[in-house]
Amino acid sequence: MQDGLPDFGDIEAAAARIAGEAVVTPLLESAGLNGLTGGRVLVKAECLQRTGSFKFRGAWNLISQLEGAGGVVAYSSGNHAQGVAAAARLKGLPAIIVMPADTPAIKQANTRALGAEIVTYDRASEAREEIAGKIARDKGWVMVPPYEHARIIAGQGTVGLEMARQAAAGGVSLDAVVVGASGGGLTAGIALALEHLSPATALYCAEPEGFDDHRRSLESGKRETNARAVGSICDALLSPSPGEMTFAINQPRLAGGLVATEAQVVRAMRAAFEHVKIVAEPGGAVALAVVLAGAIATKRRNIGVVVSGGNVDAALFCRLTAGD
Repeated sequence: MQDGLPDFGDIEAAAARIAGEAVVTPLLESAGLNGLTGGRVLVKAECLQRTGSFKFRGAWNLISQLEGAGGVVAYSSGNHAQGVAAAARLKGLPAIIVMPADTPAIKQANTRALGAEIVTYDRASEAREEIAGKIARDKGWVMVPPYEHARIIAGQGTVGLEMARQAAAGGVSLDAVVVGASGGGLTAGIALALEHLSPATALYCAEPEGFDDHRRSLESGKRETNARAVGSICDALLSPSPGEMTFAINQPRLAGGLVATEAQVVRAMRAAFEHVKIVAEPGGAVALAVVLAGAIATKRRNIGVVVSGGNVDAALFCRLTAGD
């Protein structure tokens, strides 16, 4: 670790720490996706991870190292909430999660089922960091941020570590990897892992239209902020701006930022279901969406795609993917 930022050694340590608790998710390939793109698309199915998204990795990497903590507090739109709740239960700690009132019902229900208490807030008018910070201070508990922490980033980086090693074991050299970005913790962790294990691989982040703060930040060289906090089906990807730590890692390492429309996201959700037989929530499908939309070259190339989560209400999934 240098200057408070994680390095590849921290990711390797995280991989050892989460072994036996987190799932080593598969790297899936289908003839259908390959046919749509003219290349090879390898899908890292983090929707099959414990709690239904990659977030458990970072949460357990941090919470498992806590000693003497009375409890943990987090703020989340749903996936980090479930990861923290599950990790806290494993550690034997109580957890309070500050969640937007408009969080999908399945994410709230799953978080409560894991034993956490939920405090809701208005995403458009209230600051989740302030609410969670006050709770943590009042109780003397430990804050577990969704992305701005070296141990969180290192834990998420195990996705990239696994992906690179799985591809290499299959004799595949990845030309590019695409990952959805909210605060940028998963992207940052993967960037560090690929830099060490597959330095020739170009890494891109993907975001929903209207919430492309990473794309704009990469272009301007400074952290940009979204104009609005609500208004996308991709509820997992609505952080207002890149994190300070995550942007410091991502800015010099990413090849660029890509943007998907909601129609492209829905097409990707359907394609993941039809061709790979997995359920992707809207935010989890953004990386696949930009690949299927032709945002990067795919013909005769090997493209890694992270489907980062699958926590979507059944009714919404059916409505979105039903087709015309």
